[in-house]
Amino acid sequence: MNIPAVIERTSEGIQRCEIQDVMLQRREIDCVGEINRESVNAIILQLRYLQSLDDAKEITIFVNSPGGSIDDGLALIDVMAALRCPIRTVCVGLAASMGALLFASGDKRDILPHGRVMIHDPLIAGGVGGSALKLDAVARNLMKARETIAQILSDRTGHTVEEVYEKTAADTYFDAQEALEWGLADRIIHEI
Repeated sequence: MNIPAVIERTSEGIQRCEIQDVMLQRREIDCVGEINRESVNAIILQLRYLQSLDDAKEITIFVNSPGGSIDDGLALIDVMAALRCPIRTVCVGLAASMGALLFASGDKRDILPHGRVMIHDPLIAGGVGGSALKLDAVARNLMKARETIAQILSDRTGHTVEEVYEKTAADTYFDAQEALEWGLADRIIHEI
């Protein structure tokens, strides 16, 4: 991905900075693309750094993600909850699957007018094969993840776990207004 640069005039002359560095100074972080160990680690490092600078000032995470790893996403959700800084999440584009959970886990959750949120039950990645015992272990682990995800969504939306299960049984998409009405977002914004 080609990251844009910003040219700044300073007392030392002209400097070229990556735009992500400038946005980090504004306490803004991007969660874009697949949720995986590498992307989550980068976000966690930025969150911890910003908290070390000011543990009371809000941090904004812009979410545009198709989802990804459950374990890595849950690690980020745990860190977001453990920080003293308030976390604002903003849905730009699509927050799907684990991206939806990250978006819904913000202390303040804003969505742009054309933003969409998609929730569903966890999926098995790749082909599954092996002994009956292995398949049983995979199924039990998947059901445990389903329970964890449903509880997080229940806590964040005010819906019962059973109501969450009804929505996550299949891919369920919410436009901005529907996300607001279902408790996945707090407000629709027209300015960032």
